Amino acid sequence: MRIISIQLKKFIMSFAALGLSSPLLRIVDEEGYAAPYPIQLEAIPAVLSGKDVMAVAQTGTGKTASFTLPLLQTLSGGQKAKANSIRVLVLVPTRELAVQVADSVATYGKYLPVKSVAVFGGVKINPQMMKLRGGVDLLVATPGRLLDLYCQNAVRFSQLEVLVLDEADRMLGLGFISDIRKIVALLPKVRQNLLFSATCSNEIRMLVDELLISPVQIGDGLHHMMAPCVQQLIFEVDKNKKRALLSHLVCSNGWEQVLVFVNTKQNANWLAQQLIGDGISAVAIHGNKSQGARTRALADFKANNIRVLVATDIVARGIDISELPRVINFELPNVSENYIHRIGRTGRAGLEGEAISLVSADEVKLLSDIENLIRQTLVRKTEVGFVPTHHIPLTQLSDRPKKPKKPKKPKKLKQVI
Repeated sequence: MRIISIQLKKFIMSFAALGLSSPLLRIVDEEGYAAPYPIQLEAIPAVLSGKDVMAVAQTGTGKTASFTLPLLQTLSGGQKAKANSIRVLVLVPTRELAVQVADSVATYGKYLPVKSVAVFGGVKINPQMMKLRGGVDLLVATPGRLLDLYCQNAVRFSQLEVLVLDEADRMLGLGFISDIRKIVALLPKVRQNLLFSATCSNEIRMLVDELLISPVQIGDGLHHMMAPCVQQLIFEVDKNKKRALLSHLVCSNGWEQVLVFVNTKQNANWLAQQLIGDGISAVAIHGNKSQGARTRALADFKANNIRVLVATDIVARGIDISELPRVINFELPNVSENYIHRIGRTGRAGLEGEAISLVSADEVKLLSDIENLIRQTLVRKTEVGFVPTHHIPLTQLSDRPKKPKKPKKPKKLKQVI
């Protein structure tokens, strides 16, 4: 008879109390999960009950397991998927996130007779069509590639039971709302809907009202959730000295794994080349890179073969590194909500992290928007040898609530993500 520690007994009982089956309890045991995260305590029973769910949650808080675990349990029973059919559809904004979610599904479903597949753009479509021929229980997909597959009669939705929108705010930010509406129009009217988002904008609330029926709401929908273990600060610096300051900080502090954010693909390529010129191993990752190049770059970064990964927002949501020590905003994001997504790459699963922003005088308005969004004034520092000519004034936090934005008109994204 297996000897189980008192701590492990408590852990198993806590997950068992959520209604999960023995095969799932076995895998979470093997994965070494100490206890359910708060979002799992609320979401797992709700999903198992068949209710619609709207959850506001940062990544790194157990979000993926909160819907994959109960869905795998549901899929382990019932009729299997017929040819080219699917039972659960998980929509995600990027290729990297599709791979990440699919890996989690494969891990958690290790002891269950559930077939899952991930489909996304940037790779050949024929192998994906072949995988769908025999039917798939759970399909993880980016919107553009899913519509391509549907147009080629490679996927059918008549058996669909559950729709999951993961990172919904990011999908809206990338202009996928039109594709999402096209997909929803193809699905059975009677289904369970699950929506997960890191922020709760007016656009997200409109989508919730449009798709979900009396949803169970998880998280504080009125506030933007910040990772409590992330130390945030800014370095004031003149714009033309940002690159030199970045190299100085990386080398003088001996940082070995740094994720750096920029706003454009061109700046990502330029900054990576500049860092290499400074003797720092670096690689850029963005939407114009092939899937193979992006996968290799991320793998090299995770393995500490690359010191600095320079990324744009479009791929950031799929970067999942459990113990990433810090992120650096080389440029502040043009959309303040993206600041939350960026710094959510560190401080995951309760670990400590650091979020540093290099801010120049021309970014005062962007900084003000971010600080008003997170309702705090960030700590300001200067580095010897990089004291700026133009200092950044302290932000006055507004007492007035943020004026709701008018919904954007749907736009079609030319490039398949």
